[in-house]
Amino acid sequence: MLFASGDPKSKRAAFRAKLRAPGLLRFPGAFSPLVAMMVERLGFEGVYISGAVLSNDLGYPDVGLTTLSEVAQRGRMIARVTELPAIIDMDTGFGEPLNAARTVQELEELGLAGAHLEDQVNPKRCGHLEGKGLVEVDAMVKKIVAAAKAKRDPNFLLIARTDARASEGLDKAIERAKAYVDAGAEMIFPEAMQDEREFAAMRKAVQVPLLANMTEFGKSKLLDAKQLAELGYNIVIYPVTTLRLAMKAVEDGLKQIAADGTQEGLLSRMQHRKELYDLIRYDAYTAFDGQVAGFRGKATES
Repeated sequence: MLFASGDPKSKRAAFRAKLRAPGLLRFPGAFSPLVAMMVERLGFEGVYISGAVLSNDLGYPDVGLTTLSEVAQRGRMIARVTELPAIIDMDTGFGEPLNAARTVQELEELGLAGAHLEDQVNPKRCGHLEGKGLVEVDAMVKKIVAAAKAKRDPNFLLIARTDARASEGLDKAIERAKAYVDAGAEMIFPEAMQDEREFAAMRKAVQVPLLANMTEFGKSKLLDAKQLAELGYNIVIYPVTTLRLAMKAVEDGLKQIAADGTQEGLLSRMQHRKELYDLIRYDAYTAFDGQVAGFRGKATES
């Protein structure tokens, strides 16, 4: 009730089995536990926790200002409420190779199913903006080796993200991807691929599973799930979609309240209280509390 019934190790094992099977796994972004519960209810295969969204939700730009403790605890809050596997953005590992190793262990311990580590220098930037700087391949390789060695559950998925396409070109991105696989990355996240041809070239060159980022307003053409599956991709994330939907709805609603002096005209656009209570299993908590309150052990029986 308070947590998902499946323990983290079982969830990770089930996730690995699905990853080995044919087909594309869809991971919408969840910026809160409540959103993750809706993602599960609507039949998606996993939950994605974006570092950019976490930063934005705290009122910061995505420039590496968040800390390991902030990211890890938000990840735990989200992962614990769903039976779905949750993948989280660990940015650049919060430091050097030892920091990346500690980050993996913290995330694993807190119930995450996997995480991706990127090859940008700090201060990092959104993957679809200009002006990104990359660390040397050797520096990223060392972080991946450290992260891979730090894993205690072999089913925790270590993903390497490369931002090389935007600044070094597709061929260099492929070279980096291959080096990262050799270092221990079990999936590659090629950021800011531009079109089907580039997604296909990465698929042809790399033998491990691949993750596609379908973020809005970025450099990548928005491909649908059928196209990505046909291209041979294994996971697709929609990292910022739910936050953008929510914030636009909040903005429009507040504007209408300011103009009308009441929220009455917005009721049809709201999630009803009954729907919210159903999603969070309000009745189950009430029933549980009632059972505890009414319990009488043998020592208290007359």
